[in-house]
Amino acid sequence: MRKGLWYGLLFTAPAILGFVIFTLGPMIASLVLSLTDFNVFKDQTSFVGFSNYARLFSGEDELFYQSLGVTFYFVVLRVPAVIIISFAIALLLNMNVKGRAMFRTIIYLPSIVPAIASAMIWMWLMNPDLGLLNSMLSWLHLPTSNWLYAEGSVIPSVVLTTLWGIGSTVIIFLAGLSGIPQSYYEAIEVDGGGWYSKLRQITIPMVTPTLFFNTIMTIIGSFQVFNEAYILTQGGPNNRSLFYVFYLWRTGFRDTEMGYASALAWILFVIIMVFTYIIFKTSKSWVYYEGGERP
Repeated sequence: MRKGLWYGLLFTAPAILGFVIFTLGPMIASLVLSLTDFNVFKDQTSFVGFSNYARLFSGEDELFYQSLGVTFYFVVLRVPAVIIISFAIALLLNMNVKGRAMFRTIIYLPSIVPAIASAMIWMWLMNPDLGLLNSMLSWLHLPTSNWLYAEGSVIPSVVLTTLWGIGSTVIIFLAGLSGIPQSYYEAIEVDGGGWYSKLRQITIPMVTPTLFFNTIMTIIGSFQVFNEAYILTQGGPNNRSLFYVFYLWRTGFRDTEMGYASALAWILFVIIMVFTYIIFKTSKSWVYYEGGERP
């Protein structure tokens, strides 16, 4: 028994050490730094307690609330769009049609394209003067848009660019759909039910555990959006795409206020934890498990 324990610790040691060194350690360090005025270019660092957090919530830093509002708006738009579109595509790809494997590959490929390459493609597509999207709208005699360059359309435009990489979410939905026994659909057919009855009574209830997982991961990923702001908009125009993580990065690495940036990071951690907790608590009313288990 003791020998087996030592072998178990030996094989799990790389993962445990990696977590402690690269995740837990930096988290503890950032918590300590958030209570200081640490600045890369300052000779001395002073303990300031909760002054950084007071500065955040007092309204002294207007960009804090601006970045929060922008990020929440992005989350509200992106999460339903990703979930609904991914689920619809997964339903189509789950059908027994010719070339199904090829279509699955095509859907997944954009999710592995490097972020810089994807951003450059979208910057060209959404160029107000020479972009393909406005050219197509003009050809169809429809109103054009300034896309990433207008305050009102920048967030929906960024959401559109992120839908390019939903292939991994689609694959996870496909895994959930493939686990539904075919006999359930045959029973519905015997009772005279059509596609809507299958979808409402079998598919959706049986895929709720997968929906639960994808919802949590999409919410977390949406709150942590950074590449799009950094590459596409730089927070503009007029800070209308100043996403929270981009503001955190700018505070820490451009303005070198590492203590204040650490406080920003911990606020984001708490926000994500609250949303995750809410999803877990409400899942009892909408997530179905065959064995009766609950998350």
